[in-house]
Amino acid sequence: MTKRLVDIDDQALAAAQVQLGTRTIKDTVNMALTQAGADSDATRSAVLHSFDVLAAVSIGDHDRADAWR
Repeated sequence: MTKRLVDIDDQALAAAQVQLGTRTIKDTVNMALTQAGADSDATRSAVLHSFDVLAAVSIGDHDRADAWR
């Protein structure tokens, strides 16, 4: 773990503490970073799954051409 000197918006910190249920700055920042990292993996996975679903849909050539307009 590395110590870092950063400026943190007090209102954003207070809102994040309420949302995350944390009490300290350290816990709030670490929780927010952990969730942001996890969310990106979950989002990427959900998008890839959606592409797979769309790729499996069978539509006619005329409908396919209209879909891109």
